[in-house]
Amino acid sequence: MTEKMTDWKRKDLLGIEELSAEEIELILQTADSFKEISSRPVKKVPTLRGKTIVLFFFEPSTRTRSSFELAAKRLSADTLSITKSSSSIQKGETLKDTIKNIEAMQVDVIILRHSSSGAHHILAPQVTPSIINAGDGCHEHPTQALLDMFTIKEKKGKIKGLKVTILGDIAHSRVARSNIWGLKKMGAEVTICGPKTLLPRDIDKMGVKVTTCLAEALKGADVVNILRIQKERQQVGLFPSLREYASEFGVSREKLDKYAKKDILIMHPGPINRGIEITPDVADGKYSVILDQVTNGIAIRMAVLYLVSQAGISEQQE
Repeated sequence: MTEKMTDWKRKDLLGIEELSAEEIELILQTADSFKEISSRPVKKVPTLRGKTIVLFFFEPSTRTRSSFELAAKRLSADTLSITKSSSSIQKGETLKDTIKNIEAMQVDVIILRHSSSGAHHILAPQVTPSIINAGDGCHEHPTQALLDMFTIKEKKGKIKGLKVTILGDIAHSRVARSNIWGLKKMGAEVTICGPKTLLPRDIDKMGVKVTTCLAEALKGADVVNILRIQKERQQVGLFPSLREYASEFGVSREKLDKYAKKDILIMHPGPINRGIEITPDVADGKYSVILDQVTNGIAIRMAVLYLVSQAGISEQQE
């Protein structure tokens, strides 16, 4: 792997697509140095003392929002949480005007989740605070992909050369896209699997293998990242029923024992639909690193907050 970069140049983290392998590695290495803080009796360091971080979420979130908030507080930053329902957007104010008003309060970082793909890329050049993408539509979810890669590297010792299967609702998944870009940059072989109706057209142009057969997707895989069926984003009739989906594409202990390697990792970004995309015995079983992903999410988000904050200071000084 490439040697660690000496610094980070980006004010914002908008997506994995635009990052280099060296930048991804720097985030992973920085997260590794921050992870032990969460195991201390006093889980706090003064790294971002005096910084103000805004969490602005237009969509529901448990893991990402709480993980970012804990990450900020463990770095001693001040935090402010805003939701769509509590903002002036409900009164007709534009997103740009809302963000510009938040900027006028002299905040340092805005963590934004928005239902519109590309919203962050439009806003970031227009504001001084760092913008971190916490999910934009069906486009990207960069910190989820980073914590997934961190977990894979932690458990397997590497990413390069591994065979990673991403399984489920690929068409509506920002997690899938960020993971594909990140894993490919880091040298993994990526296979995607799901019903044909949930696979984006021309997805093979991203350099992935495509299959609609779960047995084929499991064979030889070192990691399987299982995605949630996003019923809230789907049109009606993309597959016959949840029962049929579970039968054809749900990951069970029986299917793993029959088709998968003995040291396979089972991942899921959550929330889990138990009994549909994954059975409880797999979600809670020996193959699963799902809760490790949650733990590692705090370290990754600490690393991202630290890096963009340092880059923001350098940019203002210039």
